[in-house]
Amino acid sequence: MILNVVLASSIFCSTAIAQSAAVAARPLPSATPQRLVSASPSRYRSDRFPKRAKEFYQLVWGVDSLSTKSVESGEMIRFSYRVLDAEKAKGLNDKKAEPYLVDEKAHVKLVVPTMEKVGQLRQSSTPETGKAYWMVFSNKGRLVRPGDRVNVVIGNFRANGLMVQ
Repeated sequence: MILNVVLASSIFCSTAIAQSAAVAARPLPSATPQRLVSASPSRYRSDRFPKRAKEFYQLVWGVDSLSTKSVESGEMIRFSYRVLDAEKAKGLNDKKAEPYLVDEKAHVKLVVPTMEKVGQLRQSSTPETGKAYWMVFSNKGRLVRPGDRVNVVIGNFRANGLMVQ
């Protein structure tokens, strides 16, 4: 009889130990949620210009391929564009129009610097169809950074939401 009791208790204890070991082997849910990693990258590109905005600049101002890029180690921001209609794009190359770049997030307004011997760092010749033009804005202190959304204003022309590359 004692043998039966010892045998039964050893079987009971071994199953209890096996169950507690299985519970201990399972990881506990952490207090911080884990991020899920998607298998494929997103097709959404936030640096692309909306199609309607692109059509607007082509029809009204005769330009496309608007872009802003951080150059010279971030000390300057280059704004470039391609002329599709030289007559409509004259306003962008007007010497009297004062260009500036606005970053609302950084609360800054950048201007085109004027060098003593060179003059303004922008192209102000009569625009020709099919050619690309540019101007450079001084970014002293590197307040405007790649990834920021900026607005470029040249006279009546205004390009909103350009992403600095």
